[in-house]
Amino acid sequence: MPDIQAQTQQLWYDSPAEKWVEALPIGNGLTGAMVFGRTGKELIQLNHTSFWSGAPKDWNNHQSAQYFPQVKALMKEKKYAEAEALTKKMQGAFSQSFLPLADLELTFSDSSHVSNYYRDLDLPTATTHVRYQTDKATYERELFTSYPDRLLAMQLKSSTNKTLAFSANFKSLVKYKVWLDGDILKIRCKAPKHDEPSYRRQFTPEQAVQYDDWGGEGMEAEVWLKVKTDGKIATLNNQLVVSDASKATLFVVAATSYNGRFRSPGLDGLEPSLEVGKYMSAALARSYESLKMTHYQDFQQLYGKVQLNLDSKGTPKIPTDTRITNYAKDADPQLVALLFNYGRYLLISSSRNGGQPANLQGIWNNMVRPPWSSNYTTNINVQMNYWPAEPCNLSATTDPLLSWIQDLSVNGEKTAQLHYGLKGWATHHNSDIWGLTAPVGDFGTGDPVWANWQMGAGWLCSHLYEHYLFTGDKAFLKKIYPILKGASTFVIGFLEKNEAGYYELAYGFSPENQYKYQGKRLAISAGTAMDLGITRELLYNCYNAGKILQSDPAFTAELAKLLPQLQPYRVNAKGNVMEWSEDFEETDPHHRHSSHLFALHPGNQVNPWDAPELFGAFKNALLSRGDEGTGWAMGWKVNFWARLLDGDHALVILKNLLSPMYGNGYDYHKGGVYRNLFDAHPPFQIDGNFGATAGIAELLVQSHSGAVHLLPALPSTWQNGSVKGLVARGGFEVDIQWKDGKLLNGKIVSKTGGICRIRSEVPLAIKGASKAKGKVQNVLLQTIEGAKPQYTTPNVNTANSLSKSYYEYDISTKKGQMLAFKAI
Repeated sequence: MPDIQAQTQQLWYDSPAEKWVEALPIGNGLTGAMVFGRTGKELIQLNHTSFWSGAPKDWNNHQSAQYFPQVKALMKEKKYAEAEALTKKMQGAFSQSFLPLADLELTFSDSSHVSNYYRDLDLPTATTHVRYQTDKATYERELFTSYPDRLLAMQLKSSTNKTLAFSANFKSLVKYKVWLDGDILKIRCKAPKHDEPSYRRQFTPEQAVQYDDWGGEGMEAEVWLKVKTDGKIATLNNQLVVSDASKATLFVVAATSYNGRFRSPGLDGLEPSLEVGKYMSAALARSYESLKMTHYQDFQQLYGKVQLNLDSKGTPKIPTDTRITNYAKDADPQLVALLFNYGRYLLISSSRNGGQPANLQGIWNNMVRPPWSSNYTTNINVQMNYWPAEPCNLSATTDPLLSWIQDLSVNGEKTAQLHYGLKGWATHHNSDIWGLTAPVGDFGTGDPVWANWQMGAGWLCSHLYEHYLFTGDKAFLKKIYPILKGASTFVIGFLEKNEAGYYELAYGFSPENQYKYQGKRLAISAGTAMDLGITRELLYNCYNAGKILQSDPAFTAELAKLLPQLQPYRVNAKGNVMEWSEDFEETDPHHRHSSHLFALHPGNQVNPWDAPELFGAFKNALLSRGDEGTGWAMGWKVNFWARLLDGDHALVILKNLLSPMYGNGYDYHKGGVYRNLFDAHPPFQIDGNFGATAGIAELLVQSHSGAVHLLPALPSTWQNGSVKGLVARGGFEVDIQWKDGKLLNGKIVSKTGGICRIRSEVPLAIKGASKAKGKVQNVLLQTIEGAKPQYTTPNVNTANSLSKSYYEYDISTKKGQMLAFKAI
């Protein structure tokens, strides 16, 4: 049983995992493992970041471009049903799937009369432990996955000499073969050359999952197991058998034939055994304690940068699953802090340099046809995975995402040309390790509400520019400027002037909601709120990048002329921002997607300082969406309410998110968390974990509106606490302490230099500032009458507007300078 200090840093349980979503995840960004903690037959289910089905191929629809002008013409004639139907002829192939690699099974001889069972996942050390007693001994296990040494290491101990005995074997759900090479157990796995999405149920098993023979198309991988022990070790039936031991150390190393995004993994792949052999040899030359220390130091360099402390209101020293059940009554802030830390842990564990971006399930999956192919879904999910990265001081974890986006921009040029006859680059709703950029749908069977959404490039580019805003890295900005320009060029080619004289996309979709029109359910619309938001964000970011770099004056001038001519956001008579270009009735008013609120979050366009009326219109639209949803949808809503400066409402969403989920099925309206705190759509999707972590950070520090805003949305029940290491745009690292619900003191360190504008609800004394120009600003936090150029609205009578005062200080900083502040 852990001490009280572990309430925010450990997941622990008094029974083993029965289901996969009860196992505990470990990972080094390359190899992932789900540890069940069983006493009789332990299961350690393995994944590798690059073990996917398929191979690079031409997924584009070469007939698509001829239909693009026809769809645009139908839209102008308001023949929406016909236009939407025609877009299905513009679809390409489905994506491939992230796959399970292998299962390591350990069968223990002494497993009867088990008592005093305990297992945990210790987040700061990224290790998982199992401990229990039998009549003969107390047994302990410890596992970790090391990024520097590219391995999984496991140590088993018995309190009594010669009582530790077990056998070890490999299995897999994909094509595989197992053999013994001396005293090393090896498994070679073969991925399918094609894997149909799980929702495509019309196929036989052989049609859905198609294999080539060894050496043919499809990824190959090897996993090796080596055991060191003070007991005896033997081999039997492709198993390693340990007996008469008190201690054993297991080393597991895995690698695949992946040879880059543009090469066949089966026909032009790397030989995985070479990499496995290299890292296994290096591991065997070192002690377990040495490997563990290297792992800990590496992990702490990332995880240890941020600390969140909140008061406890829950029952101390109870298992994590009981704490989840109790949250509905005790609303323990420390469980929220644990959820926050867990999201940081999962991101480090699933996304490191040299690996692939975290997918729908991070780096963990136990199905050959997983939900939604466990792929990259670019209409919210892969982006949400990386929302915590920059503000939570985990910028280093974005390397796989940024590299993937760069490769997408290469493939996306072909897609833009072949599908639309446009310049620039585009990507759509789904992608995979091979960088698929075409609209999915098997050339005409997908629903356009998700399949034909074409704004993936624009949204992904916001991560590129945000990386610059948080780091100030001009060399990086110069490197990614062509990618920003290419995505902008595609969007500009898609713009049409509407009847009001503004430019908006000729057509688009608001993933994944639909509206009622002439007795039908439709999705297509000109100028959806999401398209307006992404377009404005993308073009404005590209414009700013051009100004900073001063390397492309002609295109910068073109953007400067175009930006004021973009269609403003539309607000209906109810005071809600409109999801589509017309005030259609939604088929699902409480839809899990809130795509029309992109400009509020993750966009940086809506705040009460620049456009209070628009701020209110977005708030009204969010209220209409409701407080429930799938797990990831609630993760998004935490961020929305943080941006709306309403921490108490964000806490309502977190309460809904921290609802225990037990089933394995699908639910498109109500989610929660599983016993291991994995986000439940359901089924499992990791984006909800990352969205919640990002949202909790947004409650404490915001910087999207031109200032480092301290405690912008502190929930009223979080009376006392502190946070260290959060990062604001401009490269400012922030520490804050608060007491009795009010800011007490803190510090800001400027990592890049420049003007630091500090915003606070209380006046501050700032030490380390040569000059601190201060002012008081009043803002309205609800809708008021009137209109601004950023949007169009009828006059809406909105009573009960709430005014609030803020103090702002502008300080010129140098790189490395610290500003200490306290409330006065």
